[in-house]
Amino acid sequence: MTFTVINNMKKFKTISITDSEKLIKNTIPLILDCRDLKDYKAGHLEDALHLHESLKESLVKRGDKQRSLLIYCYYGHASEHLAEFFSDFGFTDVYSLEGGYSGWKEKHQEA
Repeated sequence: MTFTVINNMKKFKTISITDSEKLIKNTIPLILDCRDLKDYKAGHLEDALHLHESLKESLVKRGDKQRSLLIYCYYGHASEHLAEFFSDFGFTDVYSLEGGYSGWKEKHQEA
């Protein structure tokens, strides 16, 4: 017997590295790096902000909830939780980067 998923309850989208590059080029999302500050300082996506608690709080209180958010972590798991968090607070166009920074870095080293 085969089952078809009719309703995926996620309020955010998981996006591939290739699609995220298109998103960055076409919509200029707010890019949030949720890794440790040390790792953020060692390297991050261009124009990414380090997502610390006060920035997170500020975005929830005063952020543009219509602007696209692209969130990434190390491998793409923690960013899903944060993407859901921001979606729960009314952000309407939220993306979690599949593969995280590790996948991004690996893809760009191959190029």
